[in-house]
Amino acid sequence: MSQLRPKQSIDRIKAHMLSAEPGDYPPPAILLNSNESAFGPSQYAVQAARAAATTLHRYLENPASLLAPALARRHGLDARRITIGNGSDELLARLARIYLEPGSEMIRSCNGYLKTPNYAYANGAEPVAAADDDFTPSVDAILAAVTDNTRMVYLANPENPAGTYLGGREIRRLHESLPAKVLLVIDCAYEEYVDADDYESGQHLAGSAENVVMARTFSKIHGLAGARVGWIYAAPEIIDLVTRIGLTFPLASSSLAAALAALDDKPHQAMVFESNRRLRYEFSAAISKLGLRVYPSQTNFVLLNFADAGKTAIECDDYLRRQGIAVRRFAAPAYRDCIRVSIGLEAEMKQTLDAITQFLAA
Repeated sequence: MSQLRPKQSIDRIKAHMLSAEPGDYPPPAILLNSNESAFGPSQYAVQAARAAATTLHRYLENPASLLAPALARRHGLDARRITIGNGSDELLARLARIYLEPGSEMIRSCNGYLKTPNYAYANGAEPVAAADDDFTPSVDAILAAVTDNTRMVYLANPENPAGTYLGGREIRRLHESLPAKVLLVIDCAYEEYVDADDYESGQHLAGSAENVVMARTFSKIHGLAGARVGWIYAAPEIIDLVTRIGLTFPLASSSLAAALAALDDKPHQAMVFESNRRLRYEFSAAISKLGLRVYPSQTNFVLLNFADAGKTAIECDDYLRRQGIAVRRFAAPAYRDCIRVSIGLEAEMKQTLDAITQFLAA
């Protein structure tokens, strides 16, 4: 047996999603488990990626110098406050490497993005779970958890896997009450799906504060999950640190080409937003009529609760998988009675609704 030993904190890293074992079910025909955009990427993004494939034998040097200005123009931002990475997850991991160390703490909403504790464990830090309000983050609970050892507060807004969110006033109240030495990381992966009137883009606070980072991704509404393109917006000093510890060549040429083309295709983004919103509300209303609880969502997924259904989420997941429909369950005890369903195409949502209806009636 090898005598190599990893850091003790690495042993605390566990899987946060539950997956079916290979061979247990037929290959799924409907994929509603990973919050991908069922509407796909812009046709122009696909064409750009294909064209860029002719240069795959070359490294792409300094892709941020091309993508950061494009993001700044698209969103009205300061390009000096932007850097990019191999998906927003990789950028979040970099932030943790910079600011977390043994003895430090990272606060998160207790039922928020379930991978978050792993960022702390990987750096020997302690994740601190702040109580929430029925899966909605609580600013008061987060602030009550702050200690002298707190170095980072992580908040996904909207949250995953519940789809809940905090309005702009609450986010600003949280920031104003945090010590200046604490970094507030606002993960806005699903921001482009939000239609709530009181929501405020994370870019506003990140553009004016020295201790706020907004993370965004091309994986959701732009439909580029397989391209792995993420970006953050923060003070130039933070951007410098994140860039310095990044990969030498952080983005594939085809991924950059796809991202640049996707930014310019506003009609495609508008179509995805409107289609997702309509299907999200229609599916949620239909599921509610079946007697299941549906958490109001501001994302491209909905969380269903089976606690009062007379049948379990585990049984429903099994039934759906046997029908070729993949949804998501989670390892956290709080989600034992829940399944998360990504919003798919209209026919896929109808087939899923029919299957859940049949499951409950059987």
